[in-house]
Amino acid sequence: MNYFLTEEQEMIRDLARRIAREKVAPVAAELDETGHFPREILEVMAESDLCGVYIPEEYGGLGGGVFELCLVVEEISRACSGVAVSYAATGLGCYPILLFGTEEQKKKYLPGIAAGKTICAFGLTEANAGSDAGGIETTAVLDGDYYVLNGTKQWITNGGEADVYTIVAMTDKKKGSRGASAFIVEKGTPGFEFGKKENKMGIRASATRELIFKDCRIPKENLLGREGMGFIVAMKTLDKSRPGIGAQAVGIAQGALDAAAKYARERIQFGQPISSFQAVQHMLADMATQLEAARALVYSTARFIDSGAKEYSKESAMAKLFASDVAMKVTVDAVQIMGGYGYMKEYPVEKMMRDAKITQIYEGTNQIQRNVIGLELIKEYARNK
Repeated sequence: MNYFLTEEQEMIRDLARRIAREKVAPVAAELDETGHFPREILEVMAESDLCGVYIPEEYGGLGGGVFELCLVVEEISRACSGVAVSYAATGLGCYPILLFGTEEQKKKYLPGIAAGKTICAFGLTEANAGSDAGGIETTAVLDGDYYVLNGTKQWITNGGEADVYTIVAMTDKKKGSRGASAFIVEKGTPGFEFGKKENKMGIRASATRELIFKDCRIPKENLLGREGMGFIVAMKTLDKSRPGIGAQAVGIAQGALDAAAKYARERIQFGQPISSFQAVQHMLADMATQLEAARALVYSTARFIDSGAKEYSKESAMAKLFASDVAMKVTVDAVQIMGGYGYMKEYPVEKMMRDAKITQIYEGTNQIQRNVIGLELIKEYARNK
């Protein structure tokens, strides 16, 4: 389907597709097996100027937005979503600075991010604060010219690998979610350590670690926005980043459909390719239709955000919810079409099925997305009655 990309967007997509085909696909199975962080591939993406597609030109980026980021994430995810999320997590960690940073903070950090020299991560989730983001227990206490951080963050993508972390911590526990604030913390700051690398079911090329803060002192200039804005920073960040999860899901689903269709044309049973059987054709038809619907929703949501829309929580949640559910279904069906071969690691679809599952979980489970959509719908109808 033609989504009427600009010439620059086509160039970004084609470049990401070539990197996925030439650099990512040949090592995807190895990265999945070893869990090796794909720093070498991220360096290739940096040399190709893909790290700055969503960074404004005045900070060294290409001046694109969420849509351009989605184009890159989708293409890389077709080959390996573990590599794609390692790339995209820098966007997640960077958005708080883009959205709420001072001019000094933007000038300090964004050029390095745009050049691919700085990897970022976002620290919100904790052991007792997953879906309940308001339940965070990490604290930040002002002590002279410094904030002192204590606590832990869990399941942090790019943890231990990133250079810069945006962290949400409580500056006033008595105020609940209104007592949270957001901070920039650099790797190497005394009192900032990492837990073990998690052994995950999918997206195994990405690094997931616990962040540990023990009397970690950071300059008060590292506060993002004002005290008490941490929950707003987190929610606005997730609203902007969730289409990226949708794009990851679309890429995984496309990769699975490609593999299943190729196999169906080559696999001979009863003297003919299984693609000639109506049962298989119907499965492929459903997979392709659902995939295209997911892509259309993700693209339109990203463009809506980039148009300057002020409120897009509902649309962002819809894109993430629908695309991730589609990715899960398409990958399961791809394994089914390929039968026993699909279940084997010699073929890529079992990995894609494992990778797809996380898209229904992180950056807010799909049950939370339905909560967001439902609440926003009720608000809309209340305003328009």
